[in-house]
Amino acid sequence: MKRSPKQYFQILFPLLLAVGIFWYLYKDLDAESLVAAVRQASFFWITLSIIISLWAYWLRAWRWKLLINASEKKNVNTLKVFWALMTGYLANLLVPRAGEVARCGVLAKTAGLQMGQLLGTVILERTVDLLFLVLMVFVAFAVEKEVFLSLLGTSGSLESVGSLFARYFPYIIGVLFLGAGLAFLIFRQYREAGLVKKLANFASDFLSGLKSIGYVNNQLGFWASSLLIWVIYFLMMYFVAIGVSSTSGLNPGSVLMVLVFGSIGMVAPVQGGIGTFHALVAFILVIYGLSETEAKIFAVIVHGTQLFTIIVLGIISILMLFKSLPKEEPIAESLR
Repeated sequence: MKRSPKQYFQILFPLLLAVGIFWYLYKDLDAESLVAAVRQASFFWITLSIIISLWAYWLRAWRWKLLINASEKKNVNTLKVFWALMTGYLANLLVPRAGEVARCGVLAKTAGLQMGQLLGTVILERTVDLLFLVLMVFVAFAVEKEVFLSLLGTSGSLESVGSLFARYFPYIIGVLFLGAGLAFLIFRQYREAGLVKKLANFASDFLSGLKSIGYVNNQLGFWASSLLIWVIYFLMMYFVAIGVSSTSGLNPGSVLMVLVFGSIGMVAPVQGGIGTFHALVAFILVIYGLSETEAKIFAVIVHGTQLFTIIVLGIISILMLFKSLPKEEPIAESLR
């Protein structure tokens, strides 16, 4: 299938942006310093960070399975969900956010599920992650209040942000209602058209997926796993911090701040958070007294370990999916 110029732009622009940020951040870093820091890092703590990250990925797959089971009213194998999830993470390294669609496409093919409902569950899952990220920000603020305030400046800054939001909030709501009304009128006018019917069916499946959280049988397991995933993320970061000499003296509150800033960097629409993750992690570590070189090296080690894990598990996942798909249906078709 031939790609359009727009599709190439959607792939190349974020990649060039990520590479540009990364190059600008590390262009003055001595490679020997990086190699020396990696050699001096504790193999035990780095390995432990990678091992515990596997638990986080498995929990994400298990939690997604709870939403899928509630949406589709059928039991899906957790291992199959895990392979689809890791395939999606690998796809995110190629095209930002493409992994969300890719993992749904893979699971739709291998488990015979509805694509629209799967996308709805993914949106819901990401919304829950966003809520917990906000929770982590509040926890970090409570623990490291002085650092937060020093970053924000004065309380007047917060007041100005609040007043700005209050001023434009009615306009935002008005635009949303206007857009919803316009969409409704268009739908009523063209509801008999084939394309609109397909979109309506897709939207129905999508909303069904979003509502699935209310039908999850294991509510305690869903919310406990959502919290535990972030606890594991913290431990992953903390173990690496212990294993690197320059960050071994950081207290848990400082590491939590690094986790929050790194997570915000991962949300940026670039491949795998490359560049943005490193920039924000290095920024907050400098605030805590590390040199720029030490901060950048730590960011590379943390991101590099997880990048390695995702690539390895992603490749294994694709190999496992080759076995689960019919022979006449190539794996590339499931990723479209």
